[in-house]
Amino acid sequence: MTFWGFDSTDFDVFQVPGLEPRMEMLIERVRPKLEELGTELTPFLTELSGEEMFVHVAKHARRTVNPPKDTWVAWAASKRGYKALPHFEVGMFDTHVFVIFAIIYESPNKTTFAEGLERQLNEVRSSLPGTYYWSMDHMAPHGTLQKDMQDEDFDKIITKLKTVKKAEVMCGLRIDRDDPLVADGDKFVETVRSTFTTLLPLYKMSFA
Repeated sequence: MTFWGFDSTDFDVFQVPGLEPRMEMLIERVRPKLEELGTELTPFLTELSGEEMFVHVAKHARRTVNPPKDTWVAWAASKRGYKALPHFEVGMFDTHVFVIFAIIYESPNKTTFAEGLERQLNEVRSSLPGTYYWSMDHMAPHGTLQKDMQDEDFDKIITKLKTVKKAEVMCGLRIDRDDPLVADGDKFVETVRSTFTTLLPLYKMSFA
């Protein structure tokens, strides 16, 4: 199984009106590619993390009216699911692909990660590229580039993760849909590997 990359028709799926028509196109066009990525990268992530990782492709099963604005494949150290655990994701909105580490609102690891980020903030800021972005809303396509963030921005993330039950955090790379990289399967997979390697300390921090 080989991942061939994404093309403009994959991104255009998110412009299809209506839940059922959009889901049909997602299942036909995009989901097979996410499944290929899942299969391709699971052994790598298992070795990288030192834990057996399992792949989870978004099914959007709870939706009854609104069509999804994005979709993704996630990897976590549980066969049963990923939402309660720190995890890695590759996904896409209609404008871009994202390659991220994430802790969403269902995970109890938020406080552990916040405490680790507070202790190691200087190391984190120096080890991650300024072109990586941070976000506290997995439903929103935009975040803030690290190079544009100040100490107080990180303080807000830390405080919110500690005190707000529904808080969440994501960090990683965003690649524009028109970037030739997303259409080159081999180069894209290599970029995902290197990005996840760079993000590994955040993943480890969430369990410390």
